[in-house]
Amino acid sequence: MAAVTSDGVSAPLPGRCGFYVVKKKRYCKMVVGKGKTFCGEHGNADSDSERKRIPCPLDPKHTVFEDSLSKHLKKCNSKEKPKPVYYVKDINAGSVTEEEIAIDEVSIAERSKEELYRLIQKLKTAVKGLNTEPDTSLLSHPALNEALNDPKNGNFAFKHLKQQASILGNMEALELLGPERCYVEFGAGKGKLSHWIHVALQEAENVHFLLVERSSTRFKVDGKHKNTDSTFDRLQVDIQHLDLSRVPFLQEKQLPVIAVGKHLCGAATDLALRCLFERSAKDKDNEPPTKRIKLQEGGEEVMQGSESSEEVVVSGLTVALCCHHRCEWRHYVGKDFFRERGLGATEFSAFQRMSSWATCGMNRVKSSLNPEKSSHDIKYEEEGEEVEHEGSSENFPDHLNNAISAEERERVGRLCKMLIDHGRLHYLQQRGFKPSLRFYTSWDVSLENVLLTALPS
Repeated sequence: MAAVTSDGVSAPLPGRCGFYVVKKKRYCKMVVGKGKTFCGEHGNADSDSERKRIPCPLDPKHTVFEDSLSKHLKKCNSKEKPKPVYYVKDINAGSVTEEEIAIDEVSIAERSKEELYRLIQKLKTAVKGLNTEPDTSLLSHPALNEALNDPKNGNFAFKHLKQQASILGNMEALELLGPERCYVEFGAGKGKLSHWIHVALQEAENVHFLLVERSSTRFKVDGKHKNTDSTFDRLQVDIQHLDLSRVPFLQEKQLPVIAVGKHLCGAATDLALRCLFERSAKDKDNEPPTKRIKLQEGGEEVMQGSESSEEVVVSGLTVALCCHHRCEWRHYVGKDFFRERGLGATEFSAFQRMSSWATCGMNRVKSSLNPEKSSHDIKYEEEGEEVEHEGSSENFPDHLNNAISAEERERVGRLCKMLIDHGRLHYLQQRGFKPSLRFYTSWDVSLENVLLTALPS
């Protein structure tokens, strides 16, 4: 009889755990202690073990010895970390009435032809008098010339570089590139937009960057600028909870802020606008006094509680928009704009779902031009090496296919996007800014090709 090979599938690898992981169809590869058969995580499988392992109360995805639980809880990585001074829960979330909360979400598939026709008619009435065809401003910037002409960059990278070059070109045209400023990149991801702004402003003095991103990101490019005169400060926080006026760096530098973003997804755009232009409703006089606490015994004292906060001076905004189907009425800044047109949360919910028809239609066109490409390929090509944006789950139902043609759906989808964006323009106008929408890149480069800009009036 042939000997069983220790390959980790038919038998455990030498010195590794003897627990068979059914889901992975192989044995666990964790190293075991001397004289042990199972690793610590699978110690319960050993009937002879004197110590029992239980799921961690903070994160049941891992286990811990029951008799070491109290010690583990003090150092568990899942333990909630102290919130930074600029974290204020839901400060930018917006609000809704009880009546609006009670409104049921209705998918497109659940609507009848008559309902859709009525919604489309409401949409067309609402956009009357609005500029639904923004100017085209396909620009570039010399800071990216070398990268754009580098043959080592593939098609995906080239498309992102073209978008970044056009954003910088539009910023330069608006005189938003210059010294003595702090650029705040919302939804920064790897920080590539800030990187190129820094390259463009290498000769400028006192230029700094704040990169706001809620998730932990690998391969960040801001690490390349550690030895430069510019500061690259990264804030790992959801925009919904960010109070810019409490950020120590901004308090210290007192520089005007230029807000930027590339494909700021759905509601994140509205959260960013609230973050920039609205302050907490809480009265400063009612805030608790500043406290000094020690994070750990013998550690350095840190300040928590109330911080003296100054108004953030916003000198400009340049944000590439996307994913209108992920907008939310609670966060949306254009509620007044909608209400002035006799619209509310119900219509907004329908329009944000219908907005996905614009890009879904273009995917259909791309598919016809490139029949060998799958929808996943097109999606990946659209988002490239950056974080993929979640597509809409609103598939057009079969029973409505004959009611509205594909071309009409695309047009309706674009009108939905424009109506939502005009609500944002209205919001910025009410706050003393001169906003605009412009096509900053072509459809073949990005399906989401609208840039929102704003300058003080």
